[in-house]
Amino acid sequence: MKNLKPAEIVTELDKYIVGQHQAKRAVAVALRNRWRRQQVSPDLRNEIAPKNIILIGPTGVGKTEIARRLAILTESPFYKVEASKFTEVGYVGRDVESMVRDLLEITVTLGKAREQEAVRDKAHQLAEDRMLDLLLPKSGPPPALRTGAEIEAHSIEVMPAAGAEASSTREKLRSLLRQGKLDSRYVDVETSDRQVPMVEIFSNVGMEELGINFKDMLGGLFPKGVKRRRLKVPEALDVLAQEEAQGLVDIDKIVKQAIERVEQSGIIFIDEIDKIVAKGASHGPDVSREGVQRDLLPVVEGCTVTTKYGPVKTDHILFIASGAFHTVKPSDLIPELQGRFPIRVELTALGREEFVRILTEPKNALLTQYAALLQTEGLEIVFTPEAVAELARLAEEVNNRTENIGARRLHTLMERLLETVLFEAPDTAEKRMVVDPPYVEARLNGIIRNEDLSRYIL
Repeated sequence: MKNLKPAEIVTELDKYIVGQHQAKRAVAVALRNRWRRQQVSPDLRNEIAPKNIILIGPTGVGKTEIARRLAILTESPFYKVEASKFTEVGYVGRDVESMVRDLLEITVTLGKAREQEAVRDKAHQLAEDRMLDLLLPKSGPPPALRTGAEIEAHSIEVMPAAGAEASSTREKLRSLLRQGKLDSRYVDVETSDRQVPMVEIFSNVGMEELGINFKDMLGGLFPKGVKRRRLKVPEALDVLAQEEAQGLVDIDKIVKQAIERVEQSGIIFIDEIDKIVAKGASHGPDVSREGVQRDLLPVVEGCTVTTKYGPVKTDHILFIASGAFHTVKPSDLIPELQGRFPIRVELTALGREEFVRILTEPKNALLTQYAALLQTEGLEIVFTPEAVAELARLAEEVNNRTENIGARRLHTLMERLLETVLFEAPDTAEKRMVVDPPYVEARLNGIIRNEDLSRYIL
């Protein structure tokens, strides 16, 4: 995990997310506290628990984006999940512990990719040698039978000459391979069949996909699977390099590091947590609402989750929850779960000024994206400041009159505004186009004035 100061974290988040300064400060402090905990003496370190966060605000204000950018920024193991997909243990559906298993699975996969990248050069050399063996087999046709005297007479002279000649031929072939002069040739490649059968098991932790390789379980009872493929030399070289890279990495070391990273710096983002809040009194078992809240309690507080790689402790995983809380309040969560999320940050609704900044300021601003897309067709599109302000005003107006979906409204307006341009761009002769207020008004005002129509289109 990168050791960024809180101010540096906020500065980086500002490049992609407009406003919401309070939320950025809260998550920056939470991340810095994780680094601080690592510097504390070991006897006290395990006693310091992470301060989990609830982000409260309407849809489209940046809750999910804050968590996603945090994970990229800190290179922490990160997993996003919707709370509404879980059910109480014992019922058909996913149990809450599966999010910890998924986080570990993602971390192990990334660890494998990182290690394979580190040994890529070595793997390429080994793959090159295997390719040369395919193109020039070491074992040639059996020599003619000779008497013992002939073999003794010629063994000193002939064998070294043959070995030197084979070595020279092999090096010439290697040079041709590196120059790409053998790229059009086909070779037969045999690789290990690494497909793992996936089976679904009903267990006390719910129905979960477990990778069980029956060939490994039963040892050498079954022959090793081999897949034979006929490929061109460059493709075959890539396949062999991937196989060699898999053989060079230490999977036990990767799993051990992944478990440690998940336990010490993992982040789980639970979206739509307000959807598991019961609305008034319910009759019968509420397996997808309060039942899920009760199951979340031990995971968030700290427990040991069994995975196919081994046990994982959740004591120091940072949980960030988010929800719009339109029809319910955070206080409607069961009291025990409220205590597990001590930090609550309310994100503000976006207005005209924020929409202008969202359209222009971030590194991945909407206007930048559309300009880059149309540039591929050779068309330069320019938005005047007045047109940007008009777009922001219209977005605010539609959000106020219909459902407030925050910055996502800008995506709808931009698509509607540029629909004709995007459709005709491949065939247009124009190389430059200016979007000004009259253009915006002509394309959007008719729909916005008709409130019934705007509800369905915008």
